[in-house]
Amino acid sequence: MKLIRLLAAVTLGVLAATPALAQSIIDGSKVDEIVTIARGYGSATLESQSDGNPRIAGNIKGVPYYVFFLNCAADTACEDINFYAGFADIKPTMDALNAWNRDKRFGSAYLDADLDAAIEYDVNLEYGVTRENLDAAFGVWSVLLEQYTEYVGYKPAP
Repeated sequence: MKLIRLLAAVTLGVLAATPALAQSIIDGSKVDEIVTIARGYGSATLESQSDGNPRIAGNIKGVPYYVFFLNCAADTACEDINFYAGFADIKPTMDALNAWNRDKRFGSAYLDADLDAAIEYDVNLEYGVTRENLDAAFGVWSVLLEQYTEYVGYKPAP
């Protein structure tokens, strides 16, 4: 009787895990799928970086951004993606940026080389993530972008 209960518990455990196994896994080699997810949040086009790695140029609610594919090896998946937006001629104080970084869990705010406002958000794809997880990361980026543009006073062109 104990053996039957044990087998029933194992069977239920396997069945409960089956939907997770059926989920679509996306890593840095599935660039087209990542672009498709980006398009769910606004416009997005695939470009190339100067080193040949892919880059997405996107726009969410009038705010331009990039997704850089990083740590790429020839003929393999890129390990990371980096969401980035920079805002020329918007120069928040270091106190304001420190407050943002202290109070926000996601997104790193800083001054770029021209002392303009910038924000980044990194996602590790080295062993793949579910499509739902990556879609959620784009959702986080969308919220960060909206909050940060308001925080630094960026007004998208109408």
